[in-house]
Amino acid sequence: MRRRSALRENLEALLIAMLFAFFAKTFVIQAFKIPSGSMERNLLIGDHILVNKFVYAPTATALERLLLPVGDLERGDVVVFKFPQDPERDFIKRCIALPGDRVELVDKQTFVNGVPLEEGGYVYFTDSRTYTRRKSLFVADAYRLRDNFGPYTIPEGHYFFLGDNRDNSNDSRFWGTVPAGHVKGRALLVYWSFAGDQEPLEWRGYRAKAERLLAVARGFVSETRWERTLLPVR
Repeated sequence: MRRRSALRENLEALLIAMLFAFFAKTFVIQAFKIPSGSMERNLLIGDHILVNKFVYAPTATALERLLLPVGDLERGDVVVFKFPQDPERDFIKRCIALPGDRVELVDKQTFVNGVPLEEGGYVYFTDSRTYTRRKSLFVADAYRLRDNFGPYTIPEGHYFFLGDNRDNSNDSRFWGTVPAGHVKGRALLVYWSFAGDQEPLEWRGYRAKAERLLAVARGFVSETRWERTLLPVR
């Protein structure tokens, strides 16, 4: 009888732990790995971050908003969201404009509602060239949109996102705004950063996955960027 009772207690404890972990991952905190350089130099390829999925949760009353650690998405927030053109993929970018805002880029300078943004603390440019908005047979449209965009008014219920690595980012300049329902959460901190983490985005089978895990284990000490551990995302 005691053995059955102990077994039942252990199973119940395990079930509760699994339910809590599922709840936390679904509604509170999720881990996310930076797969590209679009947010450099703030977030590097191989940074593993924690995302607060609860912060933008809807509240029914003013009392809930007062008591719970929630808030509205604001300009400057670094956010993980579902890519509008492929919701199975997650992207991470910085929110630049809110619903109703008018956004414009003029020679790489970002304006919101006619006011230039102070982006010196996070924007990173890798190309010294600036392309004009004039159409040309010798300049691809992507370069013109990169440096000169808009003006464009953000629709209600949508947000405009840009990468910090402004010259090398696939963002709202090219595929449009992000619906509020695609927003997953705000980036909190880097809990681990691995310099050798160049894992391909596409699935290459279990053997390739096992080889990748072995390579990470071998280089864990030498290739971990220890100075980035617990680094807050700004």
